Amino acid sequence: MTESQTAAVRAPSLTQRVLRNVLVPLALTWMVGAVIALVIANYFSEQAFDRGMLDDAYALSANVQAGERGIELMLSPREVATVLFDQVDKVYFAVQRLDGSLISGQAGLQAPLPVDGSRYRFSDVNYEGSTLRAVVLEHDAEPDISMPYRVIIAQTTLSRTALVRQLLGYALAPQIVLLILLAVWLWHGIRSDLRPLGDLQRALDRRDVRDLSPVPVVQTSREIQRLGNAVNSLFERLGNSVQAQREFVGNVAHELRTPLAGIRALAEYGLAQHDTKVWREQLERVSERQARASHLIDQLLALALAEEARTELKRVPVRLDVLAEQTVLRHLARADARGVDLGARGLDDGVIVNANEALVEGILDNLIDNALRYGGRTITVELAGHTLSVIDDGPGIPLEAQRDLMQRWAQGPAGEKLGQGSGLGLSIVSRYAELLGAELRLEAAEPTGLRVSVAFGEVA
Repeated sequence: MTESQTAAVRAPSLTQRVLRNVLVPLALTWMVGAVIALVIANYFSEQAFDRGMLDDAYALSANVQAGERGIELMLSPREVATVLFDQVDKVYFAVQRLDGSLISGQAGLQAPLPVDGSRYRFSDVNYEGSTLRAVVLEHDAEPDISMPYRVIIAQTTLSRTALVRQLLGYALAPQIVLLILLAVWLWHGIRSDLRPLGDLQRALDRRDVRDLSPVPVVQTSREIQRLGNAVNSLFERLGNSVQAQREFVGNVAHELRTPLAGIRALAEYGLAQHDTKVWREQLERVSERQARASHLIDQLLALALAEEARTELKRVPVRLDVLAEQTVLRHLARADARGVDLGARGLDDGVIVNANEALVEGILDNLIDNALRYGGRTITVELAGHTLSVIDDGPGIPLEAQRDLMQRWAQGPAGEKLGQGSGLGLSIVSRYAELLGAELRLEAAEPTGLRVSVAFGEVA
């Protein structure tokens, strides 16, 4: 296995990640909710237990009266046990004077006294090595009792602890069961929803590298559908690119076979001769054939560039007047060598359009090259507004042949000078104009010749 495949095996599955991202926050939320509910339940249960102790304190205080020996608890030990009876917890009590002296009950039982004018106070105390919950109830002097006193009730917390444990169990156990059931349900649901993604992955794994046909897309969700559409769109773009490359290779093989075979034949014939004059003639003809083959390769590469630019074209502000002037200057030497008058007009005013400089140069280069090859003795590059034109005084192109010349490998009528090229020049111009959103027009020039115009629709 490669390093990337090993890393893919170690990485968690999408199902696991979704489950983790859903269940972990949900479990934490449920735990926090359970803790809050437990705290609230414990608070109210404490209130209930404390209220019961306070009721016991009031029950004892109701039986405190003035007797022969002063303040006395008018209950026997059995009656006290009945009043303070609890099946689980052990209950302690003490009736004390305000100075702390014991009237009845357990000696040494103490608890924090009420504050802020309150008659009772709850607190946790330690008595005989045990932690107790206690309440202190103070009574002021009453008509039948001349001396104030206090009642202390304290009990162990076994019932409270047991109740908290039961609340904890009843709160957490069902939630844990529900969380497990939810995890199982989510696992099945997520696996079912993600199954089309796995099917897509397996279909791509089994697919041959040459198979760029669309993959079937199951419309179970928008995300899966968008992914499938994106894959199919990529296949379509790859198919177009592969088709363009195949056409390019086929075009090159087809078009270069003749000039290369001619060059080879000329070279072999020249090598078989001993006359230097024949050698020179053959070398000149080889140079002409090589120039034609080189020009053909440039045009084929230009067409390949046009196909690539279909999806990656970037438009920027371009000065048409400056670009036209530079292109004319670049072709002047070739025009002079052919005895052609190459000029320009309308370049005094600056014209800016949103276009691609390389494509505009390609349009001008091909139009001027076509005019030099097939035009007359005068060629003019004209800029009128945002329309760029190349005008020659050659034989022109018949109206019925103009549309055909926009296609690849289309040439002029047989026997004419127009039929001697590769038929790619106007095809390149047409493709470039289409990519730039411009309009290409072929018109008859006055008095003779051809006007080829490219009108740019977007002016910066």
